Amino acid sequence: MGMASYPLFLLAPQPPPPLVAARHCRSPLAGSAHPLTSYRAPRLRRRQSFRCSSSPSSSTSSSSGPRERSPRPRQRKQRTEQRPGSGSAVDPVGFLVKTGVSDRAFAQFLRDRHKALKDRRWELYSRFIDLKEGSSGYELLGMHRHRQHRVDFMDWAPGARYCSLIGDFNQWSATENCAREGHLGHDDFGYWFVILEDKLREGQEPDEYFFQEYNYVDDYDKGDNGVDAKDLIRRMNEEYWEPGEVTSRKSRWETVAKLYEQMFGPNGPQTEEELGEIPDAETRYKNWKATQKDESSSSSPSYDIIDTGQEFDIFNVVTDRASFEKFQAKATPLAYWVEMRKGRKAWIEKYVPAISHKDKYRIYFNTPDGALERVPAWATYVLPDAEGMQSYAVHWEPPPEEIYKWRFGRPKVKGSLRIYECHVGISGSEQKISSFQEFTSNVLPHIKNAGYNAVQIIGVLEHKDYSSVGYKVTNYFAVSSRFGTPDDFKKLVDEARGLGLLVLIDIVHSYASADEMVGLSLFDGSNDCYFHSGKRGHHKYWGTRMFKYDDVDVLHFLLSNLSWWVTEYKIDGFQFHSLSSMLYTHNGFSTFTGAIEEYCNQYVDKDALIYLILANEMLHELHPDIITIAEDATYYPGLCEPTTQGGLGFDYWANLSIPEMWLWHLENVPEREWSMNKIMKVLISSNHHMLSYVENHNQSISGRKSFAEIILNTGMYSSGSVDDDLIFKASSLLKIIKLITFTTSGGAYLNFMGNEFAHPKRIEFPMSSNGYSFHLACRQWELLDKGVHKHIFNFDKDIMSLDENERVTSRGSLNVHHCDDTNMVISFTRGPFLFVFNFNPEVPYQLYRVGVDEAGEYQLILNTDETKYGGRGELKSSQYMKKTSDRRADGCRNSLELALASRSAQVYKLVRILRI
Repeated sequence: MGMASYPLFLLAPQPPPPLVAARHCRSPLAGSAHPLTSYRAPRLRRRQSFRCSSSPSSSTSSSSGPRERSPRPRQRKQRTEQRPGSGSAVDPVGFLVKTGVSDRAFAQFLRDRHKALKDRRWELYSRFIDLKEGSSGYELLGMHRHRQHRVDFMDWAPGARYCSLIGDFNQWSATENCAREGHLGHDDFGYWFVILEDKLREGQEPDEYFFQEYNYVDDYDKGDNGVDAKDLIRRMNEEYWEPGEVTSRKSRWETVAKLYEQMFGPNGPQTEEELGEIPDAETRYKNWKATQKDESSSSSPSYDIIDTGQEFDIFNVVTDRASFEKFQAKATPLAYWVEMRKGRKAWIEKYVPAISHKDKYRIYFNTPDGALERVPAWATYVLPDAEGMQSYAVHWEPPPEEIYKWRFGRPKVKGSLRIYECHVGISGSEQKISSFQEFTSNVLPHIKNAGYNAVQIIGVLEHKDYSSVGYKVTNYFAVSSRFGTPDDFKKLVDEARGLGLLVLIDIVHSYASADEMVGLSLFDGSNDCYFHSGKRGHHKYWGTRMFKYDDVDVLHFLLSNLSWWVTEYKIDGFQFHSLSSMLYTHNGFSTFTGAIEEYCNQYVDKDALIYLILANEMLHELHPDIITIAEDATYYPGLCEPTTQGGLGFDYWANLSIPEMWLWHLENVPEREWSMNKIMKVLISSNHHMLSYVENHNQSISGRKSFAEIILNTGMYSSGSVDDDLIFKASSLLKIIKLITFTTSGGAYLNFMGNEFAHPKRIEFPMSSNGYSFHLACRQWELLDKGVHKHIFNFDKDIMSLDENERVTSRGSLNVHHCDDTNMVISFTRGPFLFVFNFNPEVPYQLYRVGVDEAGEYQLILNTDETKYGGRGELKSSQYMKKTSDRRADGCRNSLELALASRSAQVYKLVRILRI
């Protein structure tokens, strides 16, 4: 194409910035010289794009006119920054004011962390342009079918000297399909590129054009009609290109000679002595502009805005609005070439696929320490524990008729999250590993019937060791093959969406499996590929490997992994597992006193914090409805605060102290000595964005008993009779523990599979210590309709229904009016609801007075002592409506007199307000 209408030394046009005050940032690449002479295009590893930006706030959006620059102020006290994708100003210590923390050392740590975050962003963006590109590695890496009848493979192994693919498709030959020499096979960052060419069938002629493309989904495409390339080029010249835009180039030096002629004229200097002094770029531009004609009908861009010495972003080349709109209005001529694309039948007729669906393969490396065979890090389907042979990846490319087609969109969940945590393998009643299909058919309907609106699945990512519950991940982009295929998991997610359930998964980016044959450890033969070297690269107690969060390529891997699960499997959120393992070099195994300096001392991994900030920014910027939950036993300050205010950006944090508090009381404190104040202190110490639960999988997996096993004392009741006084008292205690934990949550509640009906057995995965038995690696669903389990399930279901209809946990903060250790009674309000709990195991109260702020009539809407919940029904229907009196109690102007059975709880709703 010709460039006669504008000088060749100018850059491609960028959209003019908006007419609002914006931050201008001088790039580190730009010096004091003029932009036109000092600009040097950044090297981009991915495809060329006009969306380059040197900072997360660089704007490329269109506006109504050219940018108006204000004079540079002589002094600037504080630099205003913008968070990517938002207009809120950045304050690295903003949340400290909100939370009332005034520690100077921690504030300085946050400022230093913010500076490191900006440097990490710049390092990341100089390689991958922005967070979207930096989290899209799955589009290039791994195995992908190319439109030009081939399969492309890419992986990262900076420590390897040679790379090839071996598998069923080439009889496991280490030399047949290797990376080419030079930049097409191995780049400076350690990425290896292998091309698998489809084989021409016998008797078929090669394609006439080397750029011939195929559509592998549809049987036929436009190219099957015999579209000719010469005819397409003729049509493009007649219909698309304007006169003068298309020129032929006879020599590689023609463009250089034309540029030289534009700068110095047709008879320019031939020697340095004749060259003399070269005018600056602006003068040369003005001289050139004066010689140009004003052609308003041309669509070529016009450059009429010159840098005036203000701070200038080298990635934003500003043009006038009319020129930019003309440029944008002209679509690329790609549509012409698409017409040559042929369909799937033409491809199958001419070629044999280089690698077929379900073919097994591995990656072969030659390293300084010898040859290695590894499972590719970006493989999407892996068999990690194949019997009698080494683990391998499976190429997953089903034919079009077998590709899973999504039917349902993301459900709209209003109010609080009611999460049902589960593990697919132990979800069946049989003593075996259950599958995705069985879970979809049997468990998902139960979750919907139980009243939950989200399902959180643990152990989804591929892992070799089944007894690790899925937390020693070996392959981060693959679903666990022991449960089924990728399409089976897609169906599970789709059916859950159809039932109105959000789907969350546990993501383990805090550590990885140390397995070398199938995992990432020593992937390319070096000890510091994905992980830290030395002691820091190993978890002190779990034998796992610790990621190197300061490496751009590791960040690229982890960010892409998050985006992969959202894009490929429509996941609605993540719970980040065991953050304390990654946030501290001691892996969280240290005594925490709660002192603020413990969060900013030499043991804190600043790079891990920066990764979590980038992960949350990426997820919420690209997927605004995503849900992120932090599981951190140390409760790092600012977990759920915005990243613009110095926080980490999570939506919820899991309060691990609540189940530990209940467990400690149940096992160590006589019930008559329970302290109501201590219980409430743990429950509401900070319930802002708090996810609460009575017990999750940790309480029943980590060598402990489940709460039902402790409270109900399963050895004492074989018949399950609710008439037994011990069983009645135990179930009553379990119900009020569930209710008070749920109603004090900060907008999210979690229940582990089986606990909704008080599953009487703990979980124990098959391992050598139990003879690899599945006896405790299943769920006894038949108990749902029996005795005390039926009553507790009915109660749990009604709690979920109450929140669904009344939005109980979305009513703002709690107001605790009454907390009596002597009587063991707790009373608090939340919105129009009054909650009263009597933990006393022996003493009922006939007329117990509690204070309320609002005078009126309160109606009983939930009572744990009802007979359908296994209670004794001591409260009569005439006592369901209560009217306040003006007698003061608990510091309130009004009060209610209530009848409270022992070990019971009641929920009242204000249905009528009385004005005095």
